[in-house]
Amino acid sequence: MIRLAHTADLPAPTRTLLDTAFEGDFADTDWENTLGGTHALAFAGTELIGHAALVQRRLLHGGRVLRAGYVEGVAVHPDHRRRGHASALMTALERLLPGYDLGALSAAEEAVPLYEGRGWRQWRGPTFALTPSGIQRTEEEDGGVYVWPARAPLDLDGELTADWRAGDVW
Repeated sequence: MIRLAHTADLPAPTRTLLDTAFEGDFADTDWENTLGGTHALAFAGTELIGHAALVQRRLLHGGRVLRAGYVEGVAVHPDHRRRGHASALMTALERLLPGYDLGALSAAEEAVPLYEGRGWRQWRGPTFALTPSGIQRTEEEDGGVYVWPARAPLDLDGELTADWRAGDVW
């Protein structure tokens, strides 16, 4: 069962689930970046087994500021993987994307087949971040950013700049 909830209504074990699913590689800044939006939660009975968040961000592309629905913290408990839970979580969030100019996310290599299979498209152009000291190149993120085209026309080979935040910018 998938349930949508605002950050204010997250069940207590959400952070623990993310720590478990990411095998201890989920920093406090990663947690902070999942907050403030809509969360898709997967349950097996009353047990929380999956999570994905959609938070609003600003991206710059083609001389425009775009409202992005940015996907964060997609995770399924290791004991419940490969049963369609991640796809169900994404379906719930993708239903909300028409309210944004585009959807965006940064994909771990092992998750690329999930996103590509759902219609997410790889951003082929260079990526940047709008930092406190100006726009800086984020070459290490090139090829790992995926978008869900919604209302804004996109040139997937053009430049894409993310707003600044603590931790991983993308």
